[in-house]
Amino acid sequence: MKINRIDHVSINVNDLLQAKAFFLELGLEVQAEWEMEGEQLDRIVGLKNVKTSCVGLGMPDGDAWIELVKFYTPSDQKGIQQTFANTLGIRHICLNVEDIETIVAKLKNDGVEIFGGIERYGGSYKLCYVRGPEGILLELAEKIT
Repeated sequence: MKINRIDHVSINVNDLLQAKAFFLELGLEVQAEWEMEGEQLDRIVGLKNVKTSCVGLGMPDGDAWIELVKFYTPSDQKGIQQTFANTLGIRHICLNVEDIETIVAKLKNDGVEIFGGIERYGGSYKLCYVRGPEGILLELAEKIT
């Protein structure tokens, strides 16, 4: 038994267009868009009467992607739960970027929450956490050469 690669990371969102626009602005590209519903999907995700719209976003030269999913039915009764870097469970996605200063300045200008600013991590990376739409946590990492 072996794992070949990470295929995708799925993020459930309420506002699919806003989340899609956020990731497009960061430089990801739409790889696919689709809608799903029916008994087979119900069995796959373990819910009843599921209807979704999805957008797969990635880099043109990459295999892995981010999958944004809007569940029309059933809806999440709890709504968006604000999380922090130390909240248990899957917390953030790290994007390797070029010119982190320009990206963070643009995100600040767009009103995106920035956690503390850009920090050097030893001599290897510049790092910054940001909170995108619907509480999505991203870590931006620029390798120092």
